[in-house]
Amino acid sequence: MQASGARSYARRMSTTSLATTAVGGPALPQERRLVTSIPGPRSQELLDRKAEAVAAGVGHTAPISAVAAGGGVVVDADGNSLIDLGSGIAVTTVGNAHPKVVEAVQAQVAAFTHTCFMVSPYESYVAVAEALNRLTPGDHAKKSALFNSGAEAVENAVKIARKHTGRSAVVAFDHGYHGRTNLTMALTAKSMPYKSGFGPFAPEVYRAPVSYPYRDGLTGAEAAKRAIQQIEKQIGADNLAAVIIEPIQGEGGFIVPAEGFLPALVDWCRANGVVFIADEVQTGFGRTGAMFASEHFGIVPDLITTAKGIAAGLPLAAVTGRAEIMDASHAGGLGGTYGGNPIACAAALAAIEAFENDGLVERAREIGALITGRFGELQASDRRIGDVRGLGAMVAVEFVDPATGEPDAALTGAVAKAAIAAGVIVLTCGTFGNVIRFLPPLSIGDELLAEGLSVVADALAAA
Repeated sequence: MQASGARSYARRMSTTSLATTAVGGPALPQERRLVTSIPGPRSQELLDRKAEAVAAGVGHTAPISAVAAGGGVVVDADGNSLIDLGSGIAVTTVGNAHPKVVEAVQAQVAAFTHTCFMVSPYESYVAVAEALNRLTPGDHAKKSALFNSGAEAVENAVKIARKHTGRSAVVAFDHGYHGRTNLTMALTAKSMPYKSGFGPFAPEVYRAPVSYPYRDGLTGAEAAKRAIQQIEKQIGADNLAAVIIEPIQGEGGFIVPAEGFLPALVDWCRANGVVFIADEVQTGFGRTGAMFASEHFGIVPDLITTAKGIAAGLPLAAVTGRAEIMDASHAGGLGGTYGGNPIACAAALAAIEAFENDGLVERAREIGALITGRFGELQASDRRIGDVRGLGAMVAVEFVDPATGEPDAALTGAVAKAAIAAGVIVLTCGTFGNVIRFLPPLSIGDELLAEGLSVVADALAAA
């Protein structure tokens, strides 16, 4: 940051600092408030600086300069208060600047900021591992390793599976998203914007068809049989180290597989000595109305990857799994300079306490019922809404051409753009770019959520 830019930033933060807090984040008025158009002049100033200083490949969804957030709102530099239906892509699930997280982080910063766990271990890393071993599905012996990002967790899960099995092949699925590093780009299905022009990619990664009930019309058993047959014919179980799948696909469009699909895959993996990896980076930590989405489907993964909601906005990720698999790696084979940073671990322990004690898992189910109820009603009278799906506070609306049923990305983009201009942050997703996803913080109130949904509905009516 240039000196003048740094001073400007410091002045703004000093004038917008918040001394008081409430449960769920800063004591901000929980309202949608538009003082200027979006973007306002101060936000536009930052966007102009971004264009000059930040690589073009780093995009943004909402054209604002955020200065505060909490409850269900994000406040920008112009004083606009936007309803947050995205949670920084499912990260601030407990609410932005949750007071327990703030207190834990402040205490840790005052103690020490870094030693590298691989050099000088500390208790909070072990405590996070213990919590993950306790909370993730299954009552078998488990161990965990901590990293910085979801992509890192996925890469290390694949490393562990390959080491454990002595095999190299990995199967991912259509519409799946697993990250932007070289290996995780290979695992990710969608080319633009994640893969195009960035190859060649890591080898020995194969793709199988997923269960997509709205578009394939198959039962879970039928979809699993199709996938397994392809895996057996094109790869062979004896060559396969791992199968990795998001229990509910995120970037691919919040695709909820048909009943029986995931259990059939798990059974096949068990029978063939293949490691089953559940990528719960987006679905984990209360987001779906269970602590982990795997619980909805009655499956127990061999390995589970987590990130996003784990530490309420601080960079932390993990691989948790069967102890005998996790211990396959030699000493020094797992880790990283910043993996399991003590500040992030402190935030994670506070966030986990909130999930367990503040009723947030139940709140996710309440939020999901409100979203699906509202758009389910709209679907009955608007054939452009092809599907409303999701679990808990992870809900998607898929938009289609009413005449053909084909994906309508243009309509989706127009609705999202209009909603943001009206003060509601929403995110799009889907392989075809035709899905709006709802990921509100679980700290959002019913009235504010209802207003945000009405703004999106009005944007659809006007499109």
